[in-house]
Amino acid sequence: MAYEQKTRITGEQPADFIARIENPARQEDARHLLALFREVTGLEAGMWGKDLVGFGSYHYRYDSGHEGDAMVVGFSPRKAKISLYLAAYFPERDQLLARLGKHTAGVGCVYVNKLADIRLDVLKDLIRRSVAFIRETYPDPQQDRS
Repeated sequence: MAYEQKTRITGEQPADFIARIENPARQEDARHLLALFREVTGLEAGMWGKDLVGFGSYHYRYDSGHEGDAMVVGFSPRKAKISLYLAAYFPERDQLLARLGKHTAGVGCVYVNKLADIRLDVLKDLIRRSVAFIRETYPDPQQDRS
């Protein structure tokens, strides 16, 4: 049985998704993140699944044979916290996270309550370095299909 990827790019516009966010402060943070990610990556945003705003795409293939497409970086303005989707590993990640401000981190996600809690200059560095790491790790002649 072939694996079917659950999180795929959709046709929805990120601005339409953001406009439906009920919490005004969360909506404003999402608008700010949309502009910030666009500025740093130079890429247009696309919706991945129902609530992930992603920038760029790449194709991965693991030694196990599992493969698929993923966004390079992105965010999701969830009710409890904002999820920032960044590269799970790159040399400066821990040092940058130490300077970011109030957050928690998982393997590939950084969680923040609101943008006012973090340093946006450090977030920009995290995004830049995440994009560079993904592009180095997964070179793809069809990059940025989204």
